[in-house]
Amino acid sequence: MKPEFLASLMCMDFLDIKNQTEILNENLDGFHIDIMDGHYCRNITLGSDFMKAVNKIAKKPMDVHLMTVYPNDWIQSFAEAGANLISVHAETINTDSFRTLNLIRELSCQVGVTLNPATTLDSCRHYLNRIDVLTIMTVDVGFAGQPFIEEMLLKIEEARELREKYGYHYKIMVDGSCNQKTFKKLYEAGTDVFVLGSSGLFNLDSDLHRACDKMKQIFTQETGVHV
Repeated sequence: MKPEFLASLMCMDFLDIKNQTEILNENLDGFHIDIMDGHYCRNITLGSDFMKAVNKIAKKPMDVHLMTVYPNDWIQSFAEAGANLISVHAETINTDSFRTLNLIRELSCQVGVTLNPATTLDSCRHYLNRIDVLTIMTVDVGFAGQPFIEEMLLKIEEARELREKYGYHYKIMVDGSCNQKTFKKLYEAGTDVFVLGSSGLFNLDSDLHRACDKMKQIFTQETGVHV
């Protein structure tokens, strides 16, 4: 499976949104939009109005990551704003997992589930057959620029092994500290989709065109895989 790269829009230059979105259209596979409600994690980031604006010029899929206490309150508004994939945290849907996943599907979006570093794969084992994307956080939620949690490599490997054993179809996405120091380890563990933030993309060069080129060169250099 060819690796995919999504830009984490919370890390973009908000004074240059239109230009940067157009550059990312040309260079990456999609957009990753972090939604934080200030309660699930102590931060507030983007919203549906931001997404509607970006969606007017975005030509690649939009992936919504709901870091919210009550994800069902948010799903419809982001589906209407143009989401292609909506991911919810396993911890937030313990009492209504199947209703929540069905709701996302009914709104014609791909279904995603996200696991915090301390959350095990066992927590979502009974619905892994129903999801399109499994996101494994390699940092604690809430803020960009955190250090990589090495123990998550074992979780990625376990997710890949489960997929192979049972014939599941989900892609394995990694969110958190995807960069030159981790590309090789993540790819070899089984990562299919890389969420790129400050260290993996936006801080590589002040010119985003050059930053995208540098990211691809670094990934190829580290993994041997041409992108």
